[in-house]
Amino acid sequence: MAKLTYFSCFLFLFIISFFVQSSNAAYNVISFGAKPDGKSDATQAFLKAWASACNSATASTIYIPKGRFLLKATVFRGPCKNRITVQIDGTLMAPTDYSALGNSGYWILFIQVNRVAVYGGTLDAKELTGVTIKGSTIQTGDDCISIGPDTKNLLMSNIRCGPGHGVSIGSLGKELNEAGVQNVTLTDSVFTGSDNGVRIKSWARPSNGFVQHSFPKHCYEDVENPITIDQNYCPNNQGCPRQTSGVKISQVTYRNIRGTSGTPEAVTFDCSPSTPCRGIKLQDLKLTYMNRATTSSCKNIGGTSSGVLVPESCL
Repeated sequence: MAKLTYFSCFLFLFIISFFVQSSNAAYNVISFGAKPDGKSDATQAFLKAWASACNSATASTIYIPKGRFLLKATVFRGPCKNRITVQIDGTLMAPTDYSALGNSGYWILFIQVNRVAVYGGTLDAKELTGVTIKGSTIQTGDDCISIGPDTKNLLMSNIRCGPGHGVSIGSLGKELNEAGVQNVTLTDSVFTGSDNGVRIKSWARPSNGFVQHSFPKHCYEDVENPITIDQNYCPNNQGCPRQTSGVKISQVTYRNIRGTSGTPEAVTFDCSPSTPCRGIKLQDLKLTYMNRATTSSCKNIGGTSSGVLVPESCL
C-alpha cells in the first residue's frame, strides 16, 4: 500500500496564504451535485465548485455545508484568478478502502495556488497507515488532531495547535473488538492556549484495543492539561460505563517537553486498575505553572523516568 502524505490531514485551519477579506461569489458544493450522506462520491462535485471559484474574476467562497462528504484522491489545481476561501461546516471523509486512492500518494492536494484559505470542519480519514502530517497550524473548538483505532505509522511534526483540545489518541474502547494504535509520533510541535496537550483517552469498559506511541520534543504555552492519560473518559459525566478499561497502553514515551501549564498539575496518568499502563517513559520534562514547579499524579501505572523532571516523576 502506498504511503499517504496529506498536505493537511485532519486540518481545521490550513493556510496557504492568509487574507481576511469579503468574498463576492459563493459556490455551494451541493449545487454541483454533492450529497452529504458520507456514501456518495462527491469528488467531481467538489472539483466543479473549485473550477468555478478558480475562474471567478472576483474573490469567491466554496461552501461545504453540514454533513459527511466522501472524497477520493482530489487535486485542487491553480493558478486561480482571485482569492478563494473554502468554508467547511461539514466533514470530508476519505475512502475506507484506500485502494480507491491508487498510487497517488495523497488524499487532498492543493497545487500551484496562492491566496487560498481553508476554514472550519473536519477531515476524517480512518484506519490510517503510513501517514505524515507536518507544517500545519490548527485552530479549532475540538481536537487539533484526533487519532482513532487502527492507526499505524503516523508521524506528526511541526504542528501548531491552539486554541483547541490538543492532540488526542481516542477515545478508544468503544467496542470490545477494536484495533489498536501503533507507532504514532508527535515531534517539534507547539501548543498554545489549548485545553490539552497530548492526551490518550479510553472509555471505562472492556476492550482488546492497545496504544504504543512516542511524544518527543514539543513546547507548551499556557496549556491546561499538558500530558494526560485518561482511562475513565466520559464527557460531561453522562452515560458513563462505570467499568474498567481493557485498552492496553504501553511503551509510551514523553521526552524533551518544555513550557507552561495552565494548571498546577501538568502530568495526569489515570490508568485502568484491570489493565494498568506499562512501560511509560518520562525523560527531560520542564513544565511550570506561574513560574513555579508543577505536580504530577499517577494511578495504576508502571514505567521509568530520567533526566531533569519538572514536575517530579510520580512513576
